[in-house]
Amino acid sequence: MDVFRLTGPSQLRGVVDIRGAKNSVLKLMAASLLAVGRTTISNVPAILDVRIMVELLVRLGCSVDYDAEAGVVSIDVPELVGIQADYELVRAMRASISVLGPLTARMRSAHVALPGGDAIGSRGLDMHQAGLEALGATVHLDHGYFVAEAPEGLQGTEISLQFPSVGATENLVMAATLAHGVTTISNAAKEPEIVDICSMLVEMGARIDGIGTPDITVTGVSELRPVDHRTVGDRIVAGTYAFGAALSGGDVTVRGVGLDLMPNIAIKLRDAGATVDPLDGIELGDGTLGAGFRVRGADRPKAIRVATMPFPGFPTDLQPFVIALNSVAEGTGLLSENLFEARWRFVQEIARLGAKVRIDGNHALISGVEGLSGAEVEASDIRAGAGLVMAGLRAVGITEVSGIDHIERGYENFVTNLRSLGADIERVEKRDILTFE
Repeated sequence: MDVFRLTGPSQLRGVVDIRGAKNSVLKLMAASLLAVGRTTISNVPAILDVRIMVELLVRLGCSVDYDAEAGVVSIDVPELVGIQADYELVRAMRASISVLGPLTARMRSAHVALPGGDAIGSRGLDMHQAGLEALGATVHLDHGYFVAEAPEGLQGTEISLQFPSVGATENLVMAATLAHGVTTISNAAKEPEIVDICSMLVEMGARIDGIGTPDITVTGVSELRPVDHRTVGDRIVAGTYAFGAALSGGDVTVRGVGLDLMPNIAIKLRDAGATVDPLDGIELGDGTLGAGFRVRGADRPKAIRVATMPFPGFPTDLQPFVIALNSVAEGTGLLSENLFEARWRFVQEIARLGAKVRIDGNHALISGVEGLSGAEVEASDIRAGAGLVMAGLRAVGITEVSGIDHIERGYENFVTNLRSLGADIERVEKRDILTFE
């Protein structure tokens, strides 16, 4: 198996370019199913999950051209597409469930295997089902497949989400674009990725009001058209390198994501003693102009208190990096996880590096130590894996992170970027010492 091997301690210093958000581009690709013709999406990250979504769209009958180096994916959607998303692909990536809304809306039928993805806790599909049923579809579970049928088409309605679920908001907005009449979604998610998807749908001819607010109104249209769309920058990847700079006492300039997409993150980094400066109108790696920011960490960060919440609150995806920073900070930090309970699996691994973390319900109390020590650890999900790598920057000796397939689902050129920033890291093959005849 391959592992990431770091030798620490080291500081991150330099410039890193961030491309489009994983949590947006996968849904943009699914949204292309709503319009016959060729949709082109740019600023696409070269990550495993994009390749999985490409394969899913191909199996549904689309022709897809994906240029990973250029960051462009073009999707030719035929008049008739398949309606079944098989378990083989869906189990590898939870975002596959996002084809449910578009297929139900345009093909009036969808058979999508129950999703897999990261092991971060229970993430039910109850709100997806209730929303589609409110739109007039019949929904049931059949041999492991989520089956939605709407032979007469979907009908506009009023939907109130029990929780501002990003996935449910995305699926229901996409479904409502081709429904008859008006659909209102209250308590909708407000994440920048939701705004990005709604913006693309509007470019396609959808009629959507209240974008970026908890109350979204969608007036259905008879058809949508293919478009060219640029994906919003990945605030989670940007936050990863920002926390890496802060916890390692480094100096990193992040290009491609502005602080407007991560207000709470900037506040917490400053609380930790880092200097965070916005950079606007800068030239990005692809030659376009955009936003960015610079983070300069203190020699040793200060402990911070964070509670994860839906946007604009602190994102749960950056929870491991808060724990990693607090583990080497001056003082005692507190992390309250309000969204996904199984992210605590990360704590078991960072403890192997010498972190002192005590769990009480949904709270983690972290007592900072002056330094960590290298050890063998395992990634349980995308962000936990990246968090262990960042923690390894402050560890003396060698840290080996296994389960790196998780990390590569969400981070492009991870080792290359970290090496360019000064980290002593490489991807190496390690033979399992257990052999069986």
